[in-house]
Amino acid sequence: MGILNTLFGNGISETLQTQIEHQLKLCLEPTSQQDFLALKAISQLQLKKKQLSFTLALPYPCKSLWPSMLQTLSHSLTQITEIESVQIHFETRIVVHDAQAGINPLPNIKNIIAVASGKGGVGKSTTSVNLALALQQEGANVGILDADIYGPSIPTMLNIKDKPQSSDGKSMQPLMAYGLQVMSIGALIEEDSPMIWRGPIVTQTLTQLLKETNWSNLDYLIIDLPPGTGDVQLTLSQQIPVTGAVIVTTPQQVALIDAKKGLKMFEKVAIPVLGIIENMSTHICSNCGHEEAIFGENGGQKMAQTYQVDFLGSLPLDKRIREEADTGNPTVTAEPNSEIAFKYRTMAHKISSKIGIQKRSYNHVFPKIVIQNT
Repeated sequence: MGILNTLFGNGISETLQTQIEHQLKLCLEPTSQQDFLALKAISQLQLKKKQLSFTLALPYPCKSLWPSMLQTLSHSLTQITEIESVQIHFETRIVVHDAQAGINPLPNIKNIIAVASGKGGVGKSTTSVNLALALQQEGANVGILDADIYGPSIPTMLNIKDKPQSSDGKSMQPLMAYGLQVMSIGALIEEDSPMIWRGPIVTQTLTQLLKETNWSNLDYLIIDLPPGTGDVQLTLSQQIPVTGAVIVTTPQQVALIDAKKGLKMFEKVAIPVLGIIENMSTHICSNCGHEEAIFGENGGQKMAQTYQVDFLGSLPLDKRIREEADTGNPTVTAEPNSEIAFKYRTMAHKISSKIGIQKRSYNHVFPKIVIQNT
């Protein structure tokens, strides 16, 4: 019997099941390039009056891709004589995936994505914010934690003016911006207040911001890391369940040197590197539109090939990205139909689909066993 035998509930012949299975295997999910049966995304198959209906529950958020998937599947399945039309109910089913060995998932957070750069000034925070917004627009529940204690910029980029509130004096409610749940030390201090802290206080503050914020049912928490490979990164790898990391760099050699160190750090602590983003890849002149690779060419892509990780894409050095971040209206929200916003969404698809096909974690479903003297 075919794979579909357990999915049909109304006695479809084995021959027809085989035909449907064959046509489904010809259709690939556009980002992961796996067929929908391999992704175990199809359920509730029914054939009534030559209309085939089923639920397609994908393991990552991709609402903008649903219409093209419907077209592809409908075209393929209606090649079968017994099927004249196709009806698909789309869903997003994001689950908890494996993190480092021995570290259990945190309550109300399914997956944590660390965004790192190794070097400052490469646009990591801007990339973090736009990736978070892209994931949220595609149908996920997303939060962002500003882990750059010395230079928090997320409140500015998301135009956050309020202070976090606490109802019990022990935990804080996340701030809300553009549908994102947000927490940053920058929202707790004055804008011009320097953080003159040593490493242990910084890492303790990061842990408190993460664990004492009442995150609400997050599919993804984006952690915007500070530059480097120091105390914060070490704490992250030892105490926080990270599903995967994204490296942001520019094509410039001095940025790539530090980006490579960041990548090797994640490898050493067994955190999967989901891919590399090359920021400021080319400069686009606002007057004439001329495009020039002022920081070098294909540095991020070559790095990805050398270390055998995915190249997630490149972004231009465009003043609109800077202006929109400075005014608290990031590009994905300010210009959702722009080519730059499309690039961010494509990167978000690649990151989340790679997580979606990773091994699922079941640590959170096991009961906590406590032995007491009686």
